[in-house]
Amino acid sequence: MTLPTTSTSWLSRLSGGQAKQKLLAFASLIALILVFTVLKPDAFMTQDNIIGILQSTTVIGVLAIASTFIIITSGIDLSVGVLMTFCAVMAGVFMVSWGLPMPLGLLGAVAMGALCGSASGLAITKLKVPPFIATLGMMMLLKGTSLIITSTRPIYFSDVEGFDQIALGSVIGDLIPALPIPNGVLILFVVAVVCSIVLNKTVLGRYTFALGSNEEAVRLSGVNVDRWKVIIYAFAGGICGISGLLIASRLNSAQPALGQGYELDAIAAVVIGGTSLSGGVGTILGTIIGAFIMSVLINGLRIMSVAQEWQMVLTGLIIILAVYTDNLRRNKS
Repeated sequence: MTLPTTSTSWLSRLSGGQAKQKLLAFASLIALILVFTVLKPDAFMTQDNIIGILQSTTVIGVLAIASTFIIITSGIDLSVGVLMTFCAVMAGVFMVSWGLPMPLGLLGAVAMGALCGSASGLAITKLKVPPFIATLGMMMLLKGTSLIITSTRPIYFSDVEGFDQIALGSVIGDLIPALPIPNGVLILFVVAVVCSIVLNKTVLGRYTFALGSNEEAVRLSGVNVDRWKVIIYAFAGGICGISGLLIASRLNSAQPALGQGYELDAIAAVVIGGTSLSGGVGTILGTIIGAFIMSVLINGLRIMSVAQEWQMVLTGLIIILAVYTDNLRRNKS
């Protein structure tokens, strides 16, 4: 099967706009860094704070990468934050409760993420439930399941040797003490590189863009649209599993009540990075830049002692501005 030419030509016309959006996002990131450096030079540009920004970006960055695939298809997934928590809980069940070796526990957690993602995809394709409602229902289902499995109590990984080093250890720091970059940051960039290759160089990536730009044309070309949608949601779910392992390793525990609200930060990072909510347009690089913008903004506002409610107001305004900019770009295209 070949992809319909309409989606390819449409994407080529928007490539210049995407480059401008990424450049604008990167310029915004640099501007934020400069502003906070000038306002709080003794607190912002310190090694500990920079490491803190990198560390805080890992979880939201991986979640945002998962959301990028879904949003490019013109879908939405409100369950990514709670799915992350569910995968962390299942990692605790596999390794702490069942005593499985850590490699099997890690694979099991990622597999559970893919399984839940495929369930959302099936609800959307076979039951014809709108993505917003299907993933909202999955969010509530997974949140309740996590609380039931754990009896509302955290699962601690204290007896799982080396688990905390997944996110908090530093392979680079062991080799170069002056650069104690956490392993979680390396995992984020590895996931970003792999997903960028998948999105731009594989059949899965091509169908992801095609479904978002003109799903009906893809269907008329003979492609099994439902199957590819399920695969995309399953792939995104597996990435959420990785984020669950990162946050569990960072906390050295699985917190069943954690997760709700992360999906909003992830979607914000995706939109700020230039991925269109209308589908068909998006890049992993733009999403990573958007995730760092979110982390730098929140970190800088905290350093300046800005109240949390005002942080939420500013974040909301930024999301609205990003969507407005995307609409302007699409209209010009």
